[in-house]
Amino acid sequence: MNRKDSLFKRVITAPYTVWMAIFVVVPIALVVYYALTDADGHFSAANITAIVDYGRTFRISIELALVSTAICLVMAYPLAYAIARMKARRQGTMIMLVMLPMWMNFLIRTYAWIAILADKGLINSFFQLLNPDFPGFKMIGTRGAVVLGMVYNFLPYMILPIYTVLTKIEQSTIEAAQDLGANRAQVFRRVLLPMSVPGIISGVTMVFVPAVSTFVISKLLGAGKTYLIGDIIENFFLGNTGTVNYNIGASLSLVLMLMILISMAVMNHFDKDESAGGML
Repeated sequence: MNRKDSLFKRVITAPYTVWMAIFVVVPIALVVYYALTDADGHFSAANITAIVDYGRTFRISIELALVSTAICLVMAYPLAYAIARMKARRQGTMIMLVMLPMWMNFLIRTYAWIAILADKGLINSFFQLLNPDFPGFKMIGTRGAVVLGMVYNFLPYMILPIYTVLTKIEQSTIEAAQDLGANRAQVFRRVLLPMSVPGIISGVTMVFVPAVSTFVISKLLGAGKTYLIGDIIENFFLGNTGTVNYNIGASLSLVLMLMILISMAVMNHFDKDESAGGML
């Protein structure tokens, strides 16, 4: 019986194992191979040392990702809390509205912001309608536009995990804290915030990871003036700047992947600490 169960499990998991090997393990192995070899296929550390030249780009990518993640958190938490305290039917409607932009293609959503933020876009056209002498805001090609694009595209990834955690907090828990003399600020600081930390950590991870590695948003809304590490990697792989170099592109991808894994490990560490603290 045990042998049959074991054979059945192997058969069931075989397609998943093959899928993971082809689309996860093999690509990662290729990235590592190209990152540690030169154009002739010989082992070389030159690609890794060349990463120093892109330290500023890494810093800018991390800074903008952190800013967009912080803005998403500030915006998402009160919205998620408000939705979690609504009636069940209204919660479903609100969550559908939150997820509605995600049903649209990522590129289309980003292109839409170009029509809004452009020199002759909706915002500038509105103010120039009120005042024909208005010079207009310069928004496209700025870091602010890139952060705005990140926040707009990744905000739902922050709202949903926080909302999920908040819905699991019983109203009786909040009422018990109020009965013990806690005011609203104390209820939030001592009850809601500690119990919602797992959702916050999940949301931060889900926003920071795509934000730090994006290249579409910076290309379209940054107008080539705000280069992130994703843009540099794309240029090396596609030769947008006239040079194709898989080796340096792979080395940058490897470093970015390690950064993401480290950030996820740190987030998971804090998540475990909070869970342990909650059980104590």
